[in-house]
Amino acid sequence: MARYLPEAGRARLAERYDVEEDGAEVSREELLKRVPGAAALVADPTVAVDAAVLDAAGLQLRVVANFAVGYDNIDVEACHARGVVVTNTPDVLTNATAELTVALMLAAARRLGEGERLVRAGRWAGWEPNQLLGRELSGAVVGIVGLGRIGTRVAELLRGFEVELLYAAHSRHPEAERSLEAEHSPLEDLLERSDFVTLHVPLSPQTHHLIDAQALQRMKPGAILVNTSRGGLVDAAALARALREERLGGAGLDVYEEEPQVPPELMELERVVLAPHVGSATAAARDGMAQLVAENVIAVLEARAPLTPVDPG
Repeated sequence: MARYLPEAGRARLAERYDVEEDGAEVSREELLKRVPGAAALVADPTVAVDAAVLDAAGLQLRVVANFAVGYDNIDVEACHARGVVVTNTPDVLTNATAELTVALMLAAARRLGEGERLVRAGRWAGWEPNQLLGRELSGAVVGIVGLGRIGTRVAELLRGFEVELLYAAHSRHPEAERSLEAEHSPLEDLLERSDFVTLHVPLSPQTHHLIDAQALQRMKPGAILVNTSRGGLVDAAALARALREERLGGAGLDVYEEEPQVPPELMELERVVLAPHVGSATAAARDGMAQLVAENVIAVLEARAPLTPVDPG
């Protein structure tokens, strides 16, 4: 285990196999020393699994199980070229991440980060009629970029706010359009029409900096951007400029391109809510993820199909 796995999954694996854990702050050098001889490698988004790690592990490595739904930290093609199965943990973290997405929408819209800093600094002088005026989520136009499991759950949670839903995706989702009254829209149109834009697509070469300076320029003045997917989807420098120039109304971010570093230009701004990658950080979600990691490893090592394999394509 590069780093560690919650006990809900670790105990399941320890019943069957010898389990070695590297701890919370494993270095790449330590991983390369420890991985030789492993039949299975449990990774997470902070652990890069590339050709060098795979070669160090050796030919007996059969599965890389990622403790996350995203897998941009893993060279999937290199794994499959060596006959190594890659798995991830979808579904079990869907609700937790969707709930955090809505929380960040509300926090950014109502300027809760600014308000808490004001109170904690002892600078709040009492109720004022024009203090920290924000905007309401109710009745807004919300654009969801990517209508997979998490994007769909976000749409479901937003129904009570009576929002107008737009979504951008490679293919249409007729059932979601019917049940959620969501309108399929090209990304450019979605950006221009939405009061809130939330990102729910995987990080890939095609989606890297999907939200760049040009995309931000297209967004409606005063709109709010939320990202609980992967930090690399957003050009942070361009986002900081848009916020500094007050072209956007705010942002809510849970992920960053070079974690754990947060771009200093964002740290300096008031109208951005910064969370420490806690989208799946509920006890239920993390236990479910750990159990799914364990079941995937067990399945592969027992010559069965894993529950949630990652397609090499």
